[in-house]
Amino acid sequence: MPTLINLYCAQTTDAAPGTDSTAGLFTAPGNIYTAILSRNEAVKDAKRLKDFLELRDKYVRKKVVFKDPLFPADDSSLYFSQKFPLKLVWKRPSEICSNPQFIVGGANRTDICQGDLGDCWLLAAIACLTLNETLRYRVVPPDQSFTENYAGIFHFQFWRYGEWVDVVVDDRLPTHNNRLVFTRSGNKNEFWSALLEKAYAKLHGSYEALKGGNTLEAMEDFTGGVTEFYEITDAPKELYNIMKKALERGSLMGCSIDVSVLVLKLYYVSLAAAYSLKYDTRIRLVRVRDPWGTSAPPACRSGDWTALATSEEDRKRLEPVEAGEFWMGFEMFQQTFTKLEICNLTPDALQDDQMLKWTVSVMEGRWVRGCSAGGCRNYPDTFWTNPQYRLLLTEEDDDEPDDGEKGCTVVVALMQKGRRRERCTGATMHTIGFAIYEMQGNKQHLPKDFFLYTASKARCKSYINLREVTERFCLSPGEYVIVPSTFDPNKESDFILRLPKPEEEESEEEKRFRAIFQQIAGDDMQINAKELKSVLNKELMKFKGLKTEGFTLDSCRSMIALMDTDGTGRLNLEEFKHLWSKIQQWKVIFTRYDKDKSSTISSFEMRNAVADAGFQLNPQLHDIIAMRYASEHLYLDFDSYICCLVRLEGMFSKCTINI
Repeated sequence: MPTLINLYCAQTTDAAPGTDSTAGLFTAPGNIYTAILSRNEAVKDAKRLKDFLELRDKYVRKKVVFKDPLFPADDSSLYFSQKFPLKLVWKRPSEICSNPQFIVGGANRTDICQGDLGDCWLLAAIACLTLNETLRYRVVPPDQSFTENYAGIFHFQFWRYGEWVDVVVDDRLPTHNNRLVFTRSGNKNEFWSALLEKAYAKLHGSYEALKGGNTLEAMEDFTGGVTEFYEITDAPKELYNIMKKALERGSLMGCSIDVSVLVLKLYYVSLAAAYSLKYDTRIRLVRVRDPWGTSAPPACRSGDWTALATSEEDRKRLEPVEAGEFWMGFEMFQQTFTKLEICNLTPDALQDDQMLKWTVSVMEGRWVRGCSAGGCRNYPDTFWTNPQYRLLLTEEDDDEPDDGEKGCTVVVALMQKGRRRERCTGATMHTIGFAIYEMQGNKQHLPKDFFLYTASKARCKSYINLREVTERFCLSPGEYVIVPSTFDPNKESDFILRLPKPEEEESEEEKRFRAIFQQIAGDDMQINAKELKSVLNKELMKFKGLKTEGFTLDSCRSMIALMDTDGTGRLNLEEFKHLWSKIQQWKVIFTRYDKDKSSTISSFEMRNAVADAGFQLNPQLHDIIAMRYASEHLYLDFDSYICCLVRLEGMFSKCTINI
């Protein structure tokens, strides 16, 4: 079985300033949400497109071109610290050339030529987009034109801390001597890459904000993926398997020798792989590609691997497809390249149902000066005040590791928010990192003494001033606490903590479940309260020994109100699967306390049932539950029991994530 991860926030006993303290029970640092429950991107995409089309059509009808008031064509959009050395003129593409085009002959790497802005890190990520049409359409919506329905307005989409945002820009671009100053295409009349750069600059406040960065940062903003970074000389022994599994899930990869960035594609070769080699030899090969296709390949590139192919199909696989591509053995790859970057894609970016995917648990938090910004372990008096997140690992990995020691693989990614956009106010990236401690049972915020006398089980290799710090660990099954922090105390920032894990292949039962849901939901794959009642009660009939008339319509309305994470007033498949999974877990607890098989439990037994479900309540709330959900004889039937737990789940969802 693959590693099962449960992630939740440590409870605190006192409400944070400015929060609702009506029970003072479940307050946590920051708003927390579950990415797997906000996966209804098709609906959100349709709304974003509708908003853009309405705005564009308004200007088309008025027969005027759009001027973006939020990112004006003046110096405020260019820089915040120093004036640009050239005299710039903002021009629309029609003023630069006679036949402007959005994309000419399909997007490719020749469309990306760096200008007078130090954002090569961004351009390398844009070059990766040209290799994957699905990802490119996610960021660069198609059907944009300088002819049909032209109104000087274009839009692009970027991932921002758990959500996709639509960025609208006009097509006025900075020029000098009638030539684009920043990113431009090799074709003078092609403008998609220049407009994409402008939209990304608007997202961060100005063009100057894009000076200096890390390719992984842009890869994440283009995909919503979780990135990993390896110094190849210090990489894990199982690096090849890590790369292989990442590629099976559609991950993007980059490798570099010092500062020259290349795009990497890996083909795994074994006796059971896609092709075999002569002499019964198992050779692991890597295909490397220069995104610019202009520089000569390094002297390390290997020879003619096609001579080893045993079939015409295999020979074609081993032939370089384009200029700048070459093959090399994995061992030589390790000796030659110094860094490897992996961007693991989530279902938000991958739309191929055949592709293995990642799910990501996400928690939001904040370091607050004098409250929850305690600094690193070097500051024992305040370290314990940092936000704390519980991690439960229950099942070991399926694969046999190279070192023979099995465990639970977990990737932890800590990202600070908004620092690039705040550079105009003097903000810089904080130095951030995290530590992981083993613990047991305690759901309260761990005190100072715990950290004084307990060594960490794992931690990031170093605190570093990047937007995100990511590490991969192999831990024994058990319960842990993750403590994210800045290096120094009292450094304020919002952050998100992400834990990706591979999605399991859909079982036959899950396929059957999906089919039932689709039959009831229809083409939009969403259900209302009446439809929810129908599908839930149909499944309840299969619970042997449970005597119930099913859920009422009012109960189903309450479930939708509490489980609807994307504000549609309906449940999508992922939201419904989460609800149904909870109901199945809670049914087991219900059966445990229904000792007389009456399909009811007493209000006294409800206290233990609530605790078994993971909710720690004070006596006042237990009294409220008895008054609100128990019958006059102080018993709860299955409907009332589930409605109560759904209500508690909604309250605790502010500080809980389960995947």
